[in-house]
Amino acid sequence: MIDVWKEIKLATNEICIQEGGTVTHHHAVGRDHRVKGYDLQRPEGFKDMLVSAKEGVDPRSIMNPGVLIDPKGKKYKHWMED
Repeated sequence: MIDVWKEIKLATNEICIQEGGTVTHHHAVGRDHRVKGYDLQRPEGFKDMLVSAKEGVDPRSIMNPGVLIDPKGKKYKHWMED
């Protein structure tokens, strides 16, 4: 059943982006939205700003690691990634 949800979620993200929509809105953006969604639409400059702010506020990356950005020096592999 979870495989069906994964397939639907990834397809929905792709269709939404193809049709000019976005999956980057601040409500419910998290790990499940990063795969084929948030990371593709987030501008690099915004990512750089998030990284800088995160390092200043949470230098040990203990608050929500991998939700919007990966902790410095680490790459979280999401369960939906192939």
